[in-house]
Amino acid sequence: MAEAKTGSFYLTETVTLPAATAGGTRIQGSIDLGAYVNVATGQAIAVESVDFVYQSSSIFGNSPDQMLAANGAISVQLTDLNPGTAMVRADDASLIASGGLVLDVVNNVASNEVDLYPDNFGPSKLSEAFMVVNDTLYLCAGPNSANVSGSALYVTARIKFRVVKLGTKDWMAIAIQSTASDN
Repeated sequence: MAEAKTGSFYLTETVTLPAATAGGTRIQGSIDLGAYVNVATGQAIAVESVDFVYQSSSIFGNSPDQMLAANGAISVQLTDLNPGTAMVRADDASLIASGGLVLDVVNNVASNEVDLYPDNFGPSKLSEAFMVVNDTLYLCAGPNSANVSGSALYVTARIKFRVVKLGTKDWMAIAIQSTASDN
């Protein structure tokens, strides 16, 4: 299947939700993988884990009462196909990871939304990693049920990768699956 060409490394992308962004609004960022993915040589990316970090204001704090103007949630997804500024359903093959932060602003309490989709793929075995053959990843985030508070809100994805070499059949299978989920 896959043969590791590098050790693990991290890339990050941050989506900034400006102050007073309306609930239901989605903002997208992208991560360029063009330097790591190569069709001719069968080189791809193995995603080992994804962590989401939520911060607010210019001091990059994480106090729940400073994130949204009222009780609500912040949703985030990482995909390998461009959904625009929309969230995808959990059964979409392009979904790499997703997360959410549920905020009780009144009581200053935050809790991570239970996410059944694994965001940690098990770095011990490459066969458990999420293989990416596209040259861009897309990070989409936004508030739900409430507006962003008076300060900007930052949602960051920290993604642990390895560059891998795939056999021709494996590379084509992943490319076909990726293309099929776009239709």
